[in-house]
Amino acid sequence: MKIAVFSTKPYDREYLDKFNIENKHELIYFEAPLNTDTTNLAIGFEGVCIFVNDKIDKKTIDKLSEIGIKLIDLRCAGFNNVDIEAATKQNIKVLRVPAYSPQAVAEHAVALILTLNRKTHKAYNRVRENNFSLENLTGFNLYEKTVGVIGTGKIGTAFCQIMLGFGCKVIAYDIKESEQLIAKGVEYKTLDELFENSDIISLHCPLNINTKHLFNRAAFSKIKKGAMLINTSRGALIKTSHAIEALKNEQLGYLGIDVYEQEENLFFKDLSESIIQDDLIERLMAFHNVLITPHQGFFTNEALDQIAQTTLKNFTDFENRLPLENEVKL
Repeated sequence: MKIAVFSTKPYDREYLDKFNIENKHELIYFEAPLNTDTTNLAIGFEGVCIFVNDKIDKKTIDKLSEIGIKLIDLRCAGFNNVDIEAATKQNIKVLRVPAYSPQAVAEHAVALILTLNRKTHKAYNRVRENNFSLENLTGFNLYEKTVGVIGTGKIGTAFCQIMLGFGCKVIAYDIKESEQLIAKGVEYKTLDELFENSDIISLHCPLNINTKHLFNRAAFSKIKKGAMLINTSRGALIKTSHAIEALKNEQLGYLGIDVYEQEENLFFKDLSESIIQDDLIERLMAFHNVLITPHQGFFTNEALDQIAQTTLKNFTDFENRLPLENEVKL
C-alpha cells in the first residue's frame, strides 16, 4: 500500500523501515501533523498513518474521503483524537495498536514516582555543581504505602504488579475487576474510597466522556492531603487549572505527568528557543513538586518494535482484505 505517514520523527522512520522489508509498503513520511489544513498531502495515497496529536475530526475525515483515503491507521493505542462515527459514515476503516509493551508505560509511571519522591533529579543537578548537601532531599519509603490505581487494563495491571513488588498496599478502581489482580492481593474500591485512602494515585484509564477531567476540583477535594498523582495515560483526565489550585493549597502534594491536555502544541518539538504561550504549563513547571516528561512513557526499544510491527500488519491485513483484528468500531 501507499501510505502517508504523518507527525513523524527520525525514530518513527527508523523503526517502520526496519520492519517494512517483508511487507514492502510504500511509506512516505511527513513531519507535519494531519489535520484539516494538511489533508492535501495525502492526495494520491490509499491510507494515512497518524499519531496521538493529529486531529482527525469530521471535517478532516470528510476531506480525506474526498481524496479517496480508505484507511486511518494509528500507531498508538488511544483513538480519542479520531471521530470514529464520521469515519464509519465515510466507510473509512480505523485501525490502531491496541497494546505495545505495557511494561514500558508502567515502568515510566514508577520512574515518575521515584523521581518525585526521592528527588533524584534535584540531586543530579546539585552534584554537577559540586553541591553534595542533603538539605530538602528527604523522601519517603514506598513500602507499606497505599497506591490507588485507576484503570486495570494491561498497563494498569503491569503497574499494580510492580507496586506489589515494592511492598505497597494496592487498591484499584475499574468498571471491570480483574480476578488475576484480586488473587495477587489487589483490592477494588469505589472511586471515592480510592481518593480518600491513597498515598499515591496513578491513572491508567482511557479518555472518554466519562473520564474527561476525572480529576477536577471536586476530586482533588476528596484525596488524602499531600497525596501524589501520576498520569501517564491521557492529559485531559486532569483539569490542569484545578490541579494548580490543589498544588497551591497543598491538597495535592506531588504531581507527575507524562501527558498534558494541550500537549499537541508542545510535545515532540524542540521549543528551547521559543517563548511558550501556554500559561498553564508554565505555571506547572514553576512548582518544585511537579515533574513533567514529554510523553515518553512508550519510548523504549521494545515498545517501538511492537508499534512498528503492528502498524505494518494493519496495512497488510487491510490490503489483503484479511480480518481486521485491530479495527476501532462504534
